[in-house]
Amino acid sequence: MNGRVLYLIACAAGPAQHVDDGVRRAQAAGWDVCLILSPSAARWWADRRSELEELTGRLVRSEYKLPGERDALPKAAAMLVAPLTTTSACKWAAGITDTVALGLPAEGVHLGVPVAVMPFWSTALGAQPAVGRAVETLREQGVRVVFAPGEPHPPKRGDASAFAWSAGLAALQA
Repeated sequence: MNGRVLYLIACAAGPAQHVDDGVRRAQAAGWDVCLILSPSAARWWADRRSELEELTGRLVRSEYKLPGERDALPKAAAMLVAPLTTTSACKWAAGITDTVALGLPAEGVHLGVPVAVMPFWSTALGAQPAVGRAVETLREQGVRVVFAPGEPHPPKRGDASAFAWSAGLAALQA
C-alpha cells in the first residue's frame, strides 16, 4: 500500500453495481483504496463482497464500528463519494450521519480532508427543491461537487456502466 489513501464511498445508485471499476480506476491513478458502501449498496454486493475485499486488500465497511473495536481503516488523504444519491445528499446536508458512508465524509471535510462527490440521479429527483439546497450546502462546506457529463440524467435513462469515475478522481487532484 502506497500511503495515498482514498476512501471510495458508494451509495445505492446504479453505478454502485460497478464500484469495482471505480476501485480499479483509483488504483491506476495511484490510490490505496478503502471501500465503504452504504447499507443498501452493500446488499447489492452481499454475494460478491469478497471480490471487492480481494481487489482492495481490505475489509469493505458498510457499518460503524462497535465501541472499543479497532478501526480497520487507515487515515484518508482524500474521499470520493460516488455515486451520491439524492437521499444521501439531503441527509448529509441536514447533518444526518446515520451511516458510516455519510459520517466519514461529513466529518472528513471539516478535518481538512479533500472530499469530492459525484451525484447520480434523475432530473425528476434532482428537481426537488431540497436537492438543490443540499448541493449548495455541501459546496459551502468545501465539498467538491462534480456532475459528470449527462448528469442528472432523464428518469430511467442513466447509464450506470458509463459512470465517469475519472471525473471525481480528477477533482481530488485539483
